Amino acid sequence: SCKSSKREWKPLEDHSCTDVPWLLLFILFCIGMGFICGFTIATGAAARLLSGYDSYGNICGQKNVKVEGIVNSGLDLTQKKYVFFLDPCNIDLVHQKIKSLALCVSACPRKELKTLADVQKFAETNGSTLCSYELQPSQYTTDPRAAKLCPKFPVPESAPIPFFHRCAPVNISCYAKFAEALITFVSDSSVLHRLISGVMTSKEIIMGLCLLSLVLSMILMVIIRYISRVLVWILTVLVILGSLGGTGVLWWLYAKQRMSASAVETQIAKENLQALLIYAISATVFTVVLLLIMLIMRKRVALTIALFHVAGKVFIHLPLLVFQPFWTFFVLILFWTYWTTVLLFLGTTGSPVPNEEGFVEFRMVGPLKYMWWYHVVGLIWISEFILACQQMTVAGAVVTYYFTREKRNLPFTPILASVNRLVCYHLGTVAKGSFIITLVKIPRMILMYIHTQLKGKENACARCMLKACICCLWCLEKCLTYLNQNAYTATAINSTNFCTSAKDAFVILVENALRVAAINTVGDFMLFLGKVLIVCSTGLAGIMLLNYQRDYTVWVLPLIIVCLFAFLVAHCFLSIYEMVVDVLFLCFAIDTKYNDGSPGREFYMDKVLMEFVENSRKSMKEAGRGGGAEGRELKPM
Repeated sequence: SCKSSKREWKPLEDHSCTDVPWLLLFILFCIGMGFICGFTIATGAAARLLSGYDSYGNICGQKNVKVEGIVNSGLDLTQKKYVFFLDPCNIDLVHQKIKSLALCVSACPRKELKTLADVQKFAETNGSTLCSYELQPSQYTTDPRAAKLCPKFPVPESAPIPFFHRCAPVNISCYAKFAEALITFVSDSSVLHRLISGVMTSKEIIMGLCLLSLVLSMILMVIIRYISRVLVWILTVLVILGSLGGTGVLWWLYAKQRMSASAVETQIAKENLQALLIYAISATVFTVVLLLIMLIMRKRVALTIALFHVAGKVFIHLPLLVFQPFWTFFVLILFWTYWTTVLLFLGTTGSPVPNEEGFVEFRMVGPLKYMWWYHVVGLIWISEFILACQQMTVAGAVVTYYFTREKRNLPFTPILASVNRLVCYHLGTVAKGSFIITLVKIPRMILMYIHTQLKGKENACARCMLKACICCLWCLEKCLTYLNQNAYTATAINSTNFCTSAKDAFVILVENALRVAAINTVGDFMLFLGKVLIVCSTGLAGIMLLNYQRDYTVWVLPLIIVCLFAFLVAHCFLSIYEMVVDVLFLCFAIDTKYNDGSPGREFYMDKVLMEFVENSRKSMKEAGRGGGAEGRELKPM
C-alpha cells in the first residue's frame, strides 16, 4: 500500500495484462450464456418457437413423439405448418398469453368465416381443417361436439406471421386491451388514424430531420470549444440575475404586505407574512452562499473552458472518436437481439406437462428453472461490459493524444491502437468494473420490480422506504460509474489493475475536488444546453418543413419522433464529449502533480492548458500566497 502511494505515474511506458482472473471468470460466464442457448435449441425450444406448436405438444410441420397421458399428441403434422387459434382474441393479460385451443393447420383462413358450413367448405376447398383433430370435415355441421372443438365465430380473416408460422388476425382490433392506454388517450379512432397517416406521409421529412440532428451533433462537437466561454458567461449571468432577482422579489412582496397590513389582521394573513419572511431570508442566505461558491470556483471555471477547448482539438486529431457511439450501439443491438431470441427460446423450453385443462405446457423443473436469472444477469453484465469497452477505448485514445508531446508522432489511428491495447491487456479490468456496476444495478432493478408489483397495496411508509433505497442505489451506481471511468483512464496510463487504478484515480480526484465539482456542474450544464440547442433546432426545422405539407392536420407524432431521436443522438455524441473532458482532466491533474515545467519534468499539456497554469501562478504571486489551495493543486510532488 505504501509503495503504491509513492509509485509515480509513467504514462504509456509499460503495458501488462491486468485482472486476468476476472477475464477468465467473464469468459466462463459467457460460456454459460452459450450453454443456455445450446440447451434451448437441443431441447426443441427453437423449433417450437419458430415452427409453433399446438395445445397437445405437437410441433407444426414435422413428425412428433407421443406425450404420455395426452390425446392427439405424437401426430405427423408434416403438411400442417401453421398454428391456428380457435379464439385468438381470448387474451390472458395477467399471464400474457392467448387462452385458446391451438391447432396446426395447412393454411390460414384468408377471408372471414361466419358459420360451420363456411369452415367445412374452407376445409374441403383448401384441405385446411380448422376444427380439432378428432373431427372430420364431414362432421362439422352434424356433430354436436363442433360447438367446442371448432373456432369461435366469426372466424376473422388472418395471415401467417413471417418466420413464426402463426395465423394472426389481419384486423388487430381484438388486441385493443394491449393498447388500453393508447385507446384511452385517443378514444376517437380517427385521431389515431390521422396520427399514423401523418407519420407515413411525412416519413421522408422525418428521416431528413433525423439526419439533420446527426449532422448538427457532429458540428457541435467541433465548434463547442469556440463557444464554451460564451456559454459559461451566459450561464453565470443567468444564475446571478435569477438568484438576485428572486431574492429581491421576495423582499419586495414582504415589504409590500407589511406596509399594507391593516390594524385588524387575520391569523391567515399573519401566517402568510411570516412564511414570506422565512422564504426571503432563506433566499438571501442561498444567494449569498451561491455567490461565494461562484467567487471561489471562478478560476476552476476557467479550467473547464480550457478543457472544452482542448477536447475540441482531440476530435480534430482523432476523428474516429465521433463514430464511437455507432460501433457501441451496433454491438449492443446485436447482443440484445441475441439475448431476446434466447429469452423467447427459454419461454418454450422444458418438459411437456399436462395442465388443468388437459393440454400441454412446457415447464422447466429442478435447477434448470433458474436459467432465467442467469440470463437476466448476463443481459446486465455483458451490456455494461460493452459500454465499459467504449469507455476504455476512448480513455486509451485520449491518453495517447495527451501524453504524446509531438502530435505528429501520434499513431496512424489512435482509436484502433487503443482497441488493440484493450483486447491484448485490459479486458479483465473492464470485466471487473462492469461486474461492480452489475452488483449495484441488480438489487435496484429487483426493488423497482417489487415497487411496481406492490403499487397501491403497500402503505405510505413502505413506499417511501422502497423509493429511498432505489434512489440511494441509483446514486451509488452513478458514483461508481464515474469512478470506474477514471479507473479505466488510470489503467490506460499506467497499465495497473482495476483496484490500484481506482484508488490512484480517487486520490487524484479528492486532491482536485473543487475542480471536479466545477467541471461536473458547469461542464454538464454546457452539454445540456448543447442538447437543448440540437433538439430545438431540429424541432424548429421540423415545424418549418411540416408547415408546407397541407395533406395532413396532425403534426404531434412526427415532431415527437424527430425531437426524441434528436435528443438521443445529441446525448450519445455529447456523452462521448463529456467522457473526453473527464479523461483530459485526469491527465491534466496527473501532469500538474508530477511535472513543473523544469528541464526533465516538462509538461505534456496543450498550450491552452499551459496558459491556464501560467495565469494561475501569476495570480498566486500577485496575491503573495503560494501555499493556497490552487498552489497545492499545482505544486509538483
